[in-house]
Amino acid sequence: MAVCARLCGVGQSRRCRRRQRQNQQDQGSDSDMDEEEEERIVGQKQGDVGCGGGGGGGPESGVATAGPSDACEYGSGHHVNRRGCPERTSTGPPHPQSLVELPPELLVEIFSLLPGTALPSVALVCKKFKQILHTETIWRRRCMEEFGMKDDLRKMEVGGVSSRDLYVKRVNPRVKSGRFMKLLPDYEHMDYRDVYTHLLHPYRHILGLWQPDIGPYGGLLNVVVDGLFIIGWMYLPPHDPRVEDPMRRRPLFRIHMWESKKATVECMYGHKGPHKGDIQTVKKDEFSTKCNQTDHHRMPGGRQEEFRTWLEEEWGRTLEEIFHEHMQELILMKFIYTSQYDNCLTYRRIYLPPVMPSDLLQPGLFKGTYGSHGLEIVMLSFHETSARATKLTGDPNVPAGQLTLDVDLSRPVVLPDLEQQRNIEELSRLVLGVHAEVQREAEQRAKGASATVRGAAEGACGSTSAEAGVDADHGACSDSCQLEPSSTTTNVNEAQPFVLPLGVTARNEVYPRTCRKCFYGTGLIAGHGFTSPERTPGLFVMFDQDRFGFIWLELKSFSLYSRLTDNLAHAHAPNMERFEAMLRNMQSWTS
Repeated sequence: MAVCARLCGVGQSRRCRRRQRQNQQDQGSDSDMDEEEEERIVGQKQGDVGCGGGGGGGPESGVATAGPSDACEYGSGHHVNRRGCPERTSTGPPHPQSLVELPPELLVEIFSLLPGTALPSVALVCKKFKQILHTETIWRRRCMEEFGMKDDLRKMEVGGVSSRDLYVKRVNPRVKSGRFMKLLPDYEHMDYRDVYTHLLHPYRHILGLWQPDIGPYGGLLNVVVDGLFIIGWMYLPPHDPRVEDPMRRRPLFRIHMWESKKATVECMYGHKGPHKGDIQTVKKDEFSTKCNQTDHHRMPGGRQEEFRTWLEEEWGRTLEEIFHEHMQELILMKFIYTSQYDNCLTYRRIYLPPVMPSDLLQPGLFKGTYGSHGLEIVMLSFHETSARATKLTGDPNVPAGQLTLDVDLSRPVVLPDLEQQRNIEELSRLVLGVHAEVQREAEQRAKGASATVRGAAEGACGSTSAEAGVDADHGACSDSCQLEPSSTTTNVNEAQPFVLPLGVTARNEVYPRTCRKCFYGTGLIAGHGFTSPERTPGLFVMFDQDRFGFIWLELKSFSLYSRLTDNLAHAHAPNMERFEAMLRNMQSWTS
C-alpha cells in the first residue's frame, strides 16, 4: 500500500491540492468543490495537482516531477506562480505528474500487467483506481495469463469432455440440453473478477500434478483450469499392451461457482453424476478430497457389477478374457484395495523434471509395460551421469515412488551384429561384464572409505598416508571409467539395427527395429509386498526422443516406454534442488 502511494503520488497530491485550494481562495477563486468531486474528475482537470513545499515534489517523496524536458513544455504552455508551481495556460497539453493523472485507458493497460494478488491493494489507493479496477479487461487478462483461460467467459465449456457431457452422460443419456441448463448456474451474469476472486485465486494452490496416496498403486492427478471449472483429472495409462496410445482421463472432482459467488466442490467418482464433496489443505504441497455422498458410488448390482464396470474401464476387457490366473488375482487384489479409497484421498505434489542442455533426451513422463501388472507411468529424469525412472504408479511388488530404472550414462554398450543380438548369452556377456566392473569399483570405494576411517583413528600421520593411497586408487578408477565412454560414445551416435534376443518376452511386440544408443543400467525387482528388493543388471535402449526400452536380463523380459505428450501446466519444478527433494520424499511415502 505504501509502495502504491509513493508510486502514484496520491498522498502528496492531496496535500498539494489542499495547498492549491488555499492559494485559490486567497486569489478569490472558486473553492466550493469537495474532495470527492475533485477525485472524480482527476485526470481531466489538470490544475488540481501542485508541487509546492513540504517535500511534495522532492526526490524522496516518490512523486514524478518535471525534468528539463518538462520545463520546455511548461515554457510553451504554462507559467510558474510565486510558489514555483506550474499553472495551466490556454496553450499546450498538461504534463501528468503522477499515475493518478493518467487517462483511464492507460491505467487499465498498466493494471492489466500487475499480478492479480496486487490489485486489491491498488484499489485502496484512491476512488479512481477502485473504479477502474472494475474493468473486465483487467481481470480477463489476469485469468488468461495466470490460469490459462483462453476463451470467452460467456461461451466457455470444459475441454476434452464438455461440461454438458459431465452432467448428461452420468445422469441420463437421454437428457436434453434444456435440463442441463437448469442444473448449472447462470454464467451469463458472472464476470472475470468474480471468477478470479472466488474460484481461481482461492484454489490456485492445488493446480498442477499430484500423486494420490493409494498404497503401492499410486497414481497421477492433474488439476487444471478447464473452462469455468477447476477439474482434477486422474490420468490412467492406455489399456495393456497398447503403450503408444494416448493416456486416458477420468474426472475425480471439480470446482465451480454458483450465483452466490461461492465456489462449490463436487465429487465426480461413481456413475450417478456429480455430488457433494469437499477439499481440505492438509499442509504445504498436500491436500485431501472427501466425498459427502458415497451412495453415489454404489451400483444397483452390488460389488459384482461394480467390479465388472471397473475392470472394463481399467483394463478394457472382461475377467473371462484374462486367461492368466496370476493376472486375475492381481487385478482382483487391486480392485479390493483401491475401492476403499472412494471416500477420501490425500495427494502430494509432484514436479516435472527440469530440462538441461546435456540431457540425452527430453525428460518427462512415460508409459511402460510391466508384464502381468499391465502398463504403469514412470518419470524419467537426468542427474549428471545417470538417468533415473521413478514410478508414479506401481504394483504390490515394486510400489509407486520407487526407482525402477537407474542408468549409468558413463557406460555405453555397443551392440553386436543382428545375429549376435539374437543370442541372449552374447548380450548377457556384454552387460554382465560391465556389471562386474561396477561392482569391483564399488568394493574399492568401500575399502577406501574403511581405510580412511581406520587411518583417522590411528593418527594424523597414518591418516595422511592412508588417504593418499585411497585417493590414488580412486583416481585411477575414475580415469579408467572415463576413458571407456569417451572411446565408445562416437560408435553409438548413429542409428543401428536392434532386435530382441530369443527367449526375451515382450508385452508389446511392436517395438522399433533401430536404436540410437544403449547403456548399462539396473532395474528394481522385488517379491510381493516389496520384499527382498534387488537391483538387477539390464540394458537401457534409447530408440528416439519419445521411446526407450529396458531389457531385464534376470527376468528375460523387455519393457517398452512411450512418452506422455499431454501439455501439463503448473507442473514444472522451480529448480533441480526442489525436484530432487521431491524424489526423496516420494520414495519415503511408499517405503
